[in-house]
This record gives sequence, C-alpha cells and structure tokens, in this order.
Amino acid sequence: MENNSVLRRFLVCALAALAAAGAWGTAARAQDTPKEEKPKKQEEQKPVKADRNNPTGEQVAETVVLVYGSRQGLQQIRRTGVERGKITRTAPDGRPEEIAYERAFKRGETFDKDKVRLDQRLPSLEYSLVFSDGRVTGLLRGTPFTPKQEDVSWLMTERVHGIEALLRYKERGAAVKFNGKESQKGLELWVVELTDKEGRSTRYFVSSKSARVLWLEYEEAGAKFKRSFHNYRVVQGTLVPYRTVLYEGDRLVEESQVLTVTYGVRMEDSIFAAQSASAAP
Repeated sequence: MENNSVLRRFLVCALAALAAAGAWGTAARAQDTPKEEKPKKQEEQKPVKADRNNPTGEQVAETVVLVYGSRQGLQQIRRTGVERGKITRTAPDGRPEEIAYERAFKRGETFDKDKVRLDQRLPSLEYSLVFSDGRVTGLLRGTPFTPKQEDVSWLMTERVHGIEALLRYKERGAAVKFNGKESQKGLELWVVELTDKEGRSTRYFVSSKSARVLWLEYEEAGAKFKRSFHNYRVVQGTLVPYRTVLYEGDRLVEESQVLTVTYGVRMEDSIFAAQSASAAP
C-alpha cells in the first residue's frame, strides 16, 4: 500500500512538472514570435467642405481632383498610359488637316520629370515628339532631329495649360486663386486662376454642379486661346474628356478626339530615349 501511495505521489508530481513545462514553453514561444504589424492605410483624400457660393481657389481645385479620381487614385492608375485618337487642325486658309496620333506617357516623381512620346501620322509624313529630361526631341524613322518651335510649343502648351496642370497643382507648386462665380448659358461656374512658378496663368471654368472643367482660357504671344472639354467618360475610375476643341480668338484651330485610352500599361524607358538634337521648351 505504501509503495502504491508513493507511486501515486510520484505520478502527480511528474504530471505537474510536465504541465508547468508546457505552459513555460508556450509563453516562451509567444515571446519569441514577433507580433504581426498591420499595414498602415494610405490616407485617402477626404471630401472638401466648401462654401458653394464663395469657396477658396484651393477648395475648388481639391474638389476637381476628387471628382476626377482623387489624388491617390490618379497617382496609382495614371502612372503610365497610352492614348490613341485623331486631331483635326484648321490652317489659316481654312483647310483642315487630319492627324492620327498615339500618345504614351510615364509619370515622373514630379510634373517636370514626366516622360511623353507623341507619335503623329500625317498624310505625307510620320514623326514623333519626345518630352524627356525637360527637353523636346523629334524622331524621324528613329533618327533624332531638332523639332520646329511651333511643334515644341504645341506639345508644351497642352501640358502647361491643360487639365493635368490643375490636377497636379500641388506638386508643381502652383498658386490657385478663386476669381468668383459666373453664369453662362444656364451654367453656374466657378472660375479659378492657376499661376505656376514661371508666372504662366490659366483660367479654369468649372461647373459648380459637377466640378468638371468645362473649358479653360489662357494667353500666349499676345493671342487669346480657349480650350473646351466635352464627352466625359469614366476610364478605370478616372474622368477623361474624349473630345477637346481649341479656339484662337473666335477661330476654331484644332479639335481632338480620343478613340482609346488605357492606363497602367507596362512601359520601358527606351521608348522615350532620344540621344541628341533636342530643343528646350
């Protein structure tokens, strides 16, 4: 009996020791196992609280950015893209000229570091304009050439006086000023003026109802220009005008029609390579 009692006490002590060892091991593993850190959520652009009758220029600009896809969405989705379409230009003598085009772009760390390639197919000629490293280069059958100043100005004007300039006003360090409200043809408009660091100004006429840019105005070399935007569509969660019309004074000088546009395309830097014969914007 005494032997059985001793045996029972030995078994109880052994089981207790095993239980304690198991608990210690579990605690040690818990200490050794690093805690999983939850990924930090990127801050989403919040809706802008603005007085519709008297907003600030920045409030209008931020509302436009949000409506066009949000700053975060535009940065992610429009990192690269390819746009195809046609351009109809009207010569001073009234003759129309139709150009098929393909525009490829790669967004840079800043607006000035973007890369753009515009391939144009005219009835009698095909050539490309490449914007890279702050300069514009022409390419004809793969051979670089110095483009005409009117081509350089045309490519750069669309960047400086376009919707993209407003959508990326913060990274460009541009100032936005609210110039008041206007009513035209039954439309209630916010008018904002964007002035970049080089002093170039563009006035944007924004629908106070939809926050879409309906047209913009600017002056260049003493001439007044107006670019209007039509047929807006949603492409991969971002807003894109498929038809654009440019006027010099009252004369229609150019009409662009987007046929297809795709964002997030895999793109190599080699398509923007242009070794020489470039022109400063």
